[in-house]
Amino acid sequence: MSSPFITTDGCTIAYTLHAAAGAQAPRVVLIHSLALDRSIWDGVVAALEADTQILTLDCRGHGRSDRPHMRYSPQLFARDVNQLMAHIGWSQAVIAGCSMGGLVAQALAIEHPDRCAGLVLIDTTAWYGADAPTVWRERGATGKTKGMAALVAFQTERWFSDAFRGTHPAIVERLTQIFTANDVDCYAETCAMLGDADLRAGLSRLQIPTMVIVGEEDYATPVAMAEALQAAISGASLHVLTGGRHITPTEKPQDIAAHIRSILKRACTNSVNIAV
Repeated sequence: MSSPFITTDGCTIAYTLHAAAGAQAPRVVLIHSLALDRSIWDGVVAALEADTQILTLDCRGHGRSDRPHMRYSPQLFARDVNQLMAHIGWSQAVIAGCSMGGLVAQALAIEHPDRCAGLVLIDTTAWYGADAPTVWRERGATGKTKGMAALVAFQTERWFSDAFRGTHPAIVERLTQIFTANDVDCYAETCAMLGDADLRAGLSRLQIPTMVIVGEEDYATPVAMAEALQAAISGASLHVLTGGRHITPTEKPQDIAAHIRSILKRACTNSVNIAV
């Protein structure tokens, strides 16, 4: 099922609900990375959908969702997800996010803990560092002054390993088209959001099954950032994917799906609401 949803502040959010598995199947929400859309999860969805209910969405400012020119924050994006889950009748789910989506997943777990039965934080961080506000605004400014195409080579090298880019040119091209179709003002606002984000103070409150995953070659959110996340969240596990870079849900969907399944099993053991 695919249809739009309008938030309380009037933003239309595009989403897809993969519900073929039935009402009692475990539930997972998948949140995408910066300047891409829900399609980064296509391989993960294909691996999970036979026995899992899956919600994918385009965050505001991205994909087929509305693109309001406004100040963005992880908390705002998390509020959108919270309202969308209420709209489709999901009281709780495992929340998985990649890169920007991982920040949103953390914000959702901190701000709306009852929604989250578990977390899968992929190629992400809670804080990009002291110089992040400047670095991220410079990237957004490049998009506005030179166009999104000027960032393509930089992005694709960060997204995928050299081997994957060489053997999957069609996938790289598809994501490149999504990237270059972005609204540059929304892109700049999202970059500013990432630069300003600092969710570290809320991580110690999380008491749900959590898995941190990172590509071995990820230099956008490197292994050290993943290790910091694991250390900050009680009971979190860490998995480093050999040869993966920054968009591992697309590069290594089977691995990501297997790790999501393990958190779904733990969450179903701990919660009565994940499949009701």
